[in-house]
Amino acid sequence: MSAKDRKKPAGAAAREAAEDAAAAEDLREVYAHIMARAPEHDIDPTLARVQRVLELLGDPHRAYRVVHLTGTNGKSSTARVVERLVREHGLRTGLFTSPHLTSVTERIQVDGEPLSPRRFVEVWEDVAPYVGVVDRESQDEGGPRLSFFEVLTVMALAAFADAPVDVAVVEVGLGGTWDSTNVVDGEVAVVTPVAHDHERWLGSTLEEIAANKAGIVKEGATAVLAEQEPEVLEVLLDRARQVGARVLREGAELEVAARRVAVGGQLLDLRTPAALYTEVFLPLHGPHQGRNALLGLTAVETLLGGRALDGSVVEAAFADVSSPGRLEVVRSSPTVLVDAAHNAAGAEALVAALDEAFDFRHLVGVVGIMGDKDAEALLAALEPVLAEVVVTRNSSDRSADVTELAELAGEVFGEDRVRSAESLDEALQVAVDLAEAADPVGVGSGTGVLVTGSVVTVADVRILLGRG
Repeated sequence: MSAKDRKKPAGAAAREAAEDAAAAEDLREVYAHIMARAPEHDIDPTLARVQRVLELLGDPHRAYRVVHLTGTNGKSSTARVVERLVREHGLRTGLFTSPHLTSVTERIQVDGEPLSPRRFVEVWEDVAPYVGVVDRESQDEGGPRLSFFEVLTVMALAAFADAPVDVAVVEVGLGGTWDSTNVVDGEVAVVTPVAHDHERWLGSTLEEIAANKAGIVKEGATAVLAEQEPEVLEVLLDRARQVGARVLREGAELEVAARRVAVGGQLLDLRTPAALYTEVFLPLHGPHQGRNALLGLTAVETLLGGRALDGSVVEAAFADVSSPGRLEVVRSSPTVLVDAAHNAAGAEALVAALDEAFDFRHLVGVVGIMGDKDAEALLAALEPVLAEVVVTRNSSDRSADVTELAELAGEVFGEDRVRSAESLDEALQVAVDLAEAADPVGVGSGTGVLVTGSVVTVADVRILLGRG
């Protein structure tokens, strides 16, 4: 029993525990209902259903300002930087990100805290009648019910209005133009690096993928763009010209002027259109996180009028930024790291961060990848830093077949460096044993385990190790 509970009468503590248990059960029922809908990766190219529900609710998404984010990698980390920095300025914030690691409630946050199970259920109960109306309207016209992600988008936008928040930071689920979140009109649209991913839904070329993501740049907005491949930049700039959006580009109007590795993270010098911020500590590893911080800082600077921000406010906000599942240490002896890299570009960023921030002489990988991903490219990006790899599957029914993954890994790593395991807990144990065998002294020096390949793989291992 916690010290807090000891101060309560036994009856009050028991009632509170019973209420929490009931709320948790209600949450499971609501989540099961939402999950029974079309999955979030199954895009139907229309915003009509979400717009109709929001219309019935009184357009709650018009009640606050919005920063909207898209890109292939770095969206969630950048969104967290934006949210924390806005909150440090004394404004109430909403944060909508995806996917989640442990609980669906993580996706909808108010003032930096996920909705409680009780509040999540209340929000669902508030919107459910209107969702039901639009479900029936759509089905009467031969269309589908709202999807899983469409429902979550409605819930987030409604919860933010009810809070109420001053600023909502909204990450797309997939793409941009037809993503359910694109019902919002972000004053600032952030585009993190665009690379090949989700090609089944977004297109097979970088130009096609960029055109889809560019849809979040709205008339009169400011587009904050990460450094991009030339063909991607051309598409984004063309969109900005079409809608009269202002453009701020990494490498032109903004840059990471300097970066130094520090204990627990890095020190950054960041140049934005308004100022040069020096020696700002960020407790995240890797060059990519420095660039994410730059984009987030520029977005907030723009949102708050384009002026230079108070340096002490920036320092306080950055020092408190976290990004669970992104090069996160979840165990020691041996060190176990998790990272949600799920495509080649993400894996390349992960490798750069590992080389810079850690000194492993024998690192064992545990890799579980979704079946629709380019597994060979991801494995090839990881090969230089992994002494051995254990391929496995995660809890998703979309997880790649272990036998096929092992064959691919054998081609990339050589068969003598590859192990396989049908379950993630078994794979983790195999990897830990391999790491410990490479460290006969038994002090964990220079040996470790890296779990990667999918957000679901990372989420599963965090739960296995008690971090969920």
